[in-house]
Amino acid sequence: MVFICQQCWHGLKTLGKQLSPRGKRLYASSARLRVLRQDVSRIPVTRYPIVKPDDTRVYVWGLAATGALGVQTSVKKQAQVYTDFVQHPSRLSFAESHRVTDVASGYGFTIYAVDPRGTSGKDTLNGCSLWGTGINTDGQLGVQKAPGVHKKPLELLIYPAPIDLTVNGEFRIVRVAAGRAHLLALTDGGTVLTLGNNAYGQCGRRIVPDEDYFRSPTVTTIGPVPELGSDDRVSGVECGQDHSLLVTEAGRVFSCGWSDDGQTGQGRYGLIDTIGPVGGDIEGEKIVKVSSVCDTVLAINDQGELFGWGNSEYGQLGEVASENPQINSPRHLPFAKHCGKIIDIAAAGSYCLALNENGDVFSWGYGILGFGPDVQHQPAPTLIPAALFGRNEFNPRARVISIACGITHSAAITDQHDLYMWGHNRYACLGFGHKNDQFFPLKVAINARVEKITCGVDHTVALCRGFV
Repeated sequence: MVFICQQCWHGLKTLGKQLSPRGKRLYASSARLRVLRQDVSRIPVTRYPIVKPDDTRVYVWGLAATGALGVQTSVKKQAQVYTDFVQHPSRLSFAESHRVTDVASGYGFTIYAVDPRGTSGKDTLNGCSLWGTGINTDGQLGVQKAPGVHKKPLELLIYPAPIDLTVNGEFRIVRVAAGRAHLLALTDGGTVLTLGNNAYGQCGRRIVPDEDYFRSPTVTTIGPVPELGSDDRVSGVECGQDHSLLVTEAGRVFSCGWSDDGQTGQGRYGLIDTIGPVGGDIEGEKIVKVSSVCDTVLAINDQGELFGWGNSEYGQLGEVASENPQINSPRHLPFAKHCGKIIDIAAAGSYCLALNENGDVFSWGYGILGFGPDVQHQPAPTLIPAALFGRNEFNPRARVISIACGITHSAAITDQHDLYMWGHNRYACLGFGHKNDQFFPLKVAINARVEKITCGVDHTVALCRGFV
């Protein structure tokens, strides 16, 4: 027999009234009515933003002291030591309020093509479609003045600002390219706008001795070029160090600028300040892309064949430059036949990269080529092991879809939109969280799908999309 005190017995009786025979809690009718009478529309609901397929993101890393990253809005913070460089990819706030469509990295500055409609579909400030940040000592970012009464011209911008193109008519910038101190901007109508230093004729206008590019920046309009014809217009632009290259829809190439190494490809050396056709072995070919970061130029046609001209001091152009390392007319490069059909190219300062239709990457020349610390020179295109870009037994179809390079560092984007980088890690421009050189391709941690990568001298910019 079990004895229970009176107080405990009263507690058990109360609990029994609140529980059903199956142990479930029962509510009084008044409590049930209060629940049923609640205004459901007033209950707070947390709604998280959904990524749209056309939403873009921009990540930046590398040297920040020049303002090329555009990550600071405070001059005081910009002057602090800890903001000299960014070691990991950092999401750019500017791109959250502007729809960036293209990006290019110059020598200490960055250019953005922006859809004037903005992220909300409404016109942004002044409807401007070209923005820039970083060094502006040669007027490559246009007229930029400090706020206040005096409005002193700015030689350096720490955050992207609109560039006044002062060109009549409505247009939209669709492609941008940046050199050492000049830029090219291609409009949707096929016209090319140039800004910045023109000491070598790279802006496509007459060279003026002692011209003040900083205080009197000039916007030059190129196009339609008389030689193009009515049915042909510019579809692509590329900047070398101090020269410019234009590719038309018909596959012809035009150039201007510094050609002491023959990089304009017009069959002559010296300074060329007038846009002219590039001939040689590419004459009659349909060129689909050109690449030049320094003074070596690569080009590919619609058949995937490789051509080159300019500087070949480190064997970038192979045997065709064995007698003269300065080629002033495009030459077909037979040493790349074993690569198959080439779909992308990248010409760095002393080495080159090529990508074939199977997603394989080849490198040659002199520098950190991706084969380890013991291999600094390759006389001909050599395959970088595909396993270094993620191809293995578990992912046998992984392939690279695009490549890019600066003067001394390289990048590759895979079909999974992952980014791999290698080369000299100047000011942490590889984005690995340190400043040590990387001798093999290594994956960079970016929380987005990488669509395009552009490499400056000491900084890197990635145009991305969110995961859908």
